[in-house]
Amino acid sequence: MPSFALVLVFVCAYLLGSLSFAVIVSRLMGLHDPRSYGSGNPGATNVLRSGNKVAAVLTLLLDALKGWLAVFVVQQWGVRWGLGTSAVALAGLGAFLGHLYPVFFRFQGGKGVATAAGVLFGFSPWLGLATALVWLLTAVVSRYSSLAALVAALALAPVYWLGGQQGWWLAQPAVMLACLAMAGLLIWRHRQNIQRLLAGQESRLGKKAKDAAQ
Repeated sequence: MPSFALVLVFVCAYLLGSLSFAVIVSRLMGLHDPRSYGSGNPGATNVLRSGNKVAAVLTLLLDALKGWLAVFVVQQWGVRWGLGTSAVALAGLGAFLGHLYPVFFRFQGGKGVATAAGVLFGFSPWLGLATALVWLLTAVVSRYSSLAALVAALALAPVYWLGGQQGWWLAQPAVMLACLAMAGLLIWRHRQNIQRLLAGQESRLGKKAKDAAQ
């Protein structure tokens, strides 16, 4: 039963994560498909390039919410099914993978920054806040969303370990593995951004995509 329950947790979390809100919100608001302009990434940053800030904020919040919700549900009701920390970690990782490779959208997903943030807030509000601050500070200084995501990904595992040592949250091996997996996938998904950053061709925050504004 526990093994089946773990698989069920992962599958349900993956399906929840597969809801690509960048595409859904854009369709509902009559905007262009975010996969058709800018970076082609169905995420809040690319939706912002359409010039519609409301759509971008909604995308950000909903993508984060699905990551948080997957973790929260297991934390709140998993105990009665004998589910512990491993299930919580799998729920977070499943939602994150669903966002990257959504079954409902031909496995063409976003880069996972907002969903990862939601998962981290589900693991621990303080962990989510600490990582979000790393992202925010980097974004404000550099005005590169991709660079901020990369710095936050690199900082994730050290922040989690340090916070556990200081007693800010209870460090768990399964959660640490999930954090390492998400950090690695975040960096992998930003590999083209890394090339553009090195070439000085990366778009800064707030820059509109020309074809999205038409």
